[in-house]
Amino acid sequence: MTKPCIICVAITGSLPTKENNPAVPITVTEQIESTHEAFEAGASIVHAHVRNDDQTPSSDPDRFAALRKGLEKHCPGMIIQFSTGERSGAGRTRGGMLPLKPDMASLSVGSNNFPTRVYENPPELVDWLAAEMKSHGVKPEIEAFDLSHILKAAAMYQAGQIADVPYVQFVMGVKNAMPADRHVFDFYVETVKRLFGNDVPWCAAGIGAAQRVLNDWAISSGGHARTGLEDNVRLDRSKLAPSNAALVRRTVSMCDQYERPVATAMQARKILGIDPA
Repeated sequence: MTKPCIICVAITGSLPTKENNPAVPITVTEQIESTHEAFEAGASIVHAHVRNDDQTPSSDPDRFAALRKGLEKHCPGMIIQFSTGERSGAGRTRGGMLPLKPDMASLSVGSNNFPTRVYENPPELVDWLAAEMKSHGVKPEIEAFDLSHILKAAAMYQAGQIADVPYVQFVMGVKNAMPADRHVFDFYVETVKRLFGNDVPWCAAGIGAAQRVLNDWAISSGGHARTGLEDNVRLDRSKLAPSNAALVRRTVSMCDQYERPVATAMQARKILGIDPA
């Protein structure tokens, strides 16, 4: 298969701390350094959260601005994707960084269970986040934790709330949400192609031990892959991942296994319809 594979690195997230893995980058400086190493290893998208000094999640636009500035300097051309996830803030504060006009932003279009609570994405907030992304020229990445989220993204696209054909990422392996099930995965792929066309790009992310599994399924099926310390802090049961770059290199090796070239940042921009940096 000669189709280039886009690798997204989710560098920090809202949950992992230094206590879970000392390699988790918390400060903006650490995040820039970790992303630069992952970029050189083969990642062409960075999925970014920001943290407060005490490691708690933040949605502070100033921190996002400082992170973007550093990433643009040290990772030229890399696609910058900000998170609008609910763990980082409440209500419209979740989209407070969108006026910074990152290349992309995550968009969860429906609610679902998480390990100890409900991940709430009420329709009014989803509509507002989508409108903000469209207004500022930010491409949404649809984070699909459930089949209904793919269908909702299609309805939003048809209604003009999403400007371009949705880029859908299947998220599997979250406790109390969708497990890493191959039959469901294959149906997700079939559904995306039925709704948006056979050649539409899509991505998959696995949480914890499911990260390696979903990377394999996505790469071997012609999709794109997400890795990084946000989703998984280990290389295996007995060994912590020493860096985000180590997880990217593992994903690159899977691309080699399936004879798929790793997409450069410029190729990733062309595949996703994002203007050159």
